[in-house]
Amino acid sequence: MTLGLFADREEAALDLVLGLGAGGALVVLWQLACRIFESARGLTELLSGLAGVLSRTEIIGVSLLSGFAEELFFRGAIQGSFGIGWATLVFALLHSGPGPRFRMWTLFALIAGGLLGALVLWRDNLLAAILAHAVVNAINLWRLPAFTAGSPGADAGDGIA
Repeated sequence: MTLGLFADREEAALDLVLGLGAGGALVVLWQLACRIFESARGLTELLSGLAGVLSRTEIIGVSLLSGFAEELFFRGAIQGSFGIGWATLVFALLHSGPGPRFRMWTLFALIAGGLLGALVLWRDNLLAAILAHAVVNAINLWRLPAFTAGSPGADAGDGIA
């Protein structure tokens, strides 16, 4: 495997900016979903009770590892072999959970998977997608424990990883 799969040395700065921007856009999208849809708020509340509190180091480690591993698998292997459509669909299906409470997460994963797949097609490497995925996971893991539906000052826009 060559470095070319992961980054273009000459345009890595652009991939970093695109990754940060895409990750930020996905975080904002989930925040909007939480403000508009009760199902998104309910799922965030459910996950906040399950997630526990992670240290800053744990959040960074989990986010970087999951962003790298999932993008290597979904966009590098599946998309590289079967195309963006299959990679996006499998990504969404594997980001589902038991029952209808998780449908919003699956829909969000479908949208995110399409965006991440498009970044890989456009940039012809994984760097922007890896960074975007890590940003979404890091911000949402950091914000998740603070989300409780009934607590004063809770922000309904806090998201999920």
